Amino acid sequence: MNTLEFPALLQAFFTDRLLKQRQASAHTVTAYRNAFRLLLRFAADRIGRAPSQLRVADLDAEFLCEFLDHLERVRGNSARTRNARLAALHAFFRYIAFTEPAHAFHCQRVLAIPSKRFERGIVEFLDVDEIDVLLDVPDTATWIGRRDRTLLLVAVQTGLRVSELTALRRKDVALGTGAHVRCFGKGRKLRCTPLRRDVTRVLTAWLRERPPEPDEPVFPSSRGGRISEDAVERRVAKHAAAARQRCRSFVCKRVTPHTLRRTAAMQLLRGGVDRSVIALWLGHESIETTQIYLHADLRLKEQALARTAPSKLSPGRFRPGDALLAFLDGL
Repeated sequence: MNTLEFPALLQAFFTDRLLKQRQASAHTVTAYRNAFRLLLRFAADRIGRAPSQLRVADLDAEFLCEFLDHLERVRGNSARTRNARLAALHAFFRYIAFTEPAHAFHCQRVLAIPSKRFERGIVEFLDVDEIDVLLDVPDTATWIGRRDRTLLLVAVQTGLRVSELTALRRKDVALGTGAHVRCFGKGRKLRCTPLRRDVTRVLTAWLRERPPEPDEPVFPSSRGGRISEDAVERRVAKHAAAARQRCRSFVCKRVTPHTLRRTAAMQLLRGGVDRSVIALWLGHESIETTQIYLHADLRLKEQALARTAPSKLSPGRFRPGDALLAFLDGL
């Protein structure tokens, strides 16, 4: 029995395993696709063969570890992103081990590559003044500027993921009384997020410039199609760089589309909204995911500290130790 070559296995993994058998969501397929795009380009550069000429044996554990290191060192990806790419590789090689047992030992070594542990840093978000500065950057005299300003405003208020923003269509937006946007988030959960009046006004004005067809993207590219997630990240980075020239607090912050999502969560938390409601608003699988925002806001901790009773202890008086012992301790 002939074994399938790498190109056929990769195609079958997406068409049969992900789409037919698992009925994976569009977000999962996109994430896995992006991971293999990066891998194939890296392999073509290092090995010197076209992606369609690669073999399963070329992608051994040592080579894949080099690829994962490349993501961090050259592309500047975080350990979390590295682990997400590794999850896609693991899923593919589990499929190979099941489909082509002849590669079982090879797959076992790849599946043994561990996820990288990482420290959870403080969540970065924008304050109200910083939001205003960022929203004032796009040039509303241009079509792209109006699109970017509307996108930034919707992102900051709704907390939609970048994939959810780029997937929005006209039929997903309800204006007027009870204005809201609808989206399918992780786990195929349909989520409706209400819009503030100021956001509704800006979004209404923007949609007047768009074709009226229901399936038209709310935020198109310059060519009229759906804007890509990479393009949104580049636009956000560009406007954040301009905002750094106007606001000093931007200098020490790395602003991404996910920063805008976190900003929406922090605005709700500071407004006294319960964590369970915030979890529903953001489409979190568990309320524990929302816990990170409690650790991020120093103002909330200061308010909690103000409610505690001060200690009645008086400060002690310093008495220097023996000079000879101090000399020995300093050696």
